[in-house]
Amino acid sequence: MAKIFCIANQKGGVGKTTTTVNLAAGLAKVGQRVLMIDLDPQGNATMGSGIDKRQLELTVYDVLLESASVAEARVKADKLVEGGCGYDVLGANRELAGAEVEMVALDRREKRLRTALAAVGAEYDFVLIDCPPSLSLLTLNGLCAAHGVIVPMQCEYFALEGLTDLVNTIKQVHANLNKNLQIIGLLRVMFDPRITLQQQVSEQLKAHFGDKVFDTVIPRNVRLAEAPSYGLPGVVFDPAARGSQAFIAFARELVEKLPPASAFAAGAVAPPIASVAPGAPNLAIPEDVLAPAAAPGSTSEKSL
Repeated sequence: MAKIFCIANQKGGVGKTTTTVNLAAGLAKVGQRVLMIDLDPQGNATMGSGIDKRQLELTVYDVLLESASVAEARVKADKLVEGGCGYDVLGANRELAGAEVEMVALDRREKRLRTALAAVGAEYDFVLIDCPPSLSLLTLNGLCAAHGVIVPMQCEYFALEGLTDLVNTIKQVHANLNKNLQIIGLLRVMFDPRITLQQQVSEQLKAHFGDKVFDTVIPRNVRLAEAPSYGLPGVVFDPAARGSQAFIAFARELVEKLPPASAFAAGAVAPPIASVAPGAPNLAIPEDVLAPAAAPGSTSEKSL
């Protein structure tokens, strides 16, 4: 049974797609079976995974409209396989922009992706969903299908405001559509330790969220930025780059510390979050959307 995670943040330009494709490649690199789903009509995650979105015969659009199954629409890029980071891709292109209009009048419009994934869940260890920055019917399908949300964010003030909006969205989806939806953790991306403000915001995040902030930090790295122009994740384009190594470390952190998929499917929740430390942002985080600290009976003392 797969762990299904959305990579989401309602603020644009925070590295959601970069995180999705490089985490998918990193997980594949460490031996996990991965399906990456592109829910953004721009199709950037598709192109960044070595797939030409213009050549796709079937996409996530067809899956959402139930004219094709995930098994029929998924593809895999040969150059990723050759690089030892092969993962399946359920791609997207501009057709997906029209899906929201077509789905408005359909039954189960917000749960169509979840229904489709049920047929292939046993074939994967991880399913990663790249969500668009807006709260749309596409994003809602991703949140309804997922066990949890991984939030990539820059250590900047406006990112904190965007996080508050995202948490409120997750709380609403959790209450009304998906009782298993939880916040898995926050991933600090584009991090530059030379900038004092970023260090301060990073410390505020750790003070407020504690173990919900992943240990791994993704540095600002030009090789990660160059990789999409070659149609590759940075992990494949330049495996030795600092950013690539960080994503492989993040993949290992997820594999080693997360509880089994059954714990997420059961809707397990974490202990209450600690009080906000002095000087930390006032972020009201609902206790019932936090990811489980560890699998039931786990002996791990440190968890996500």
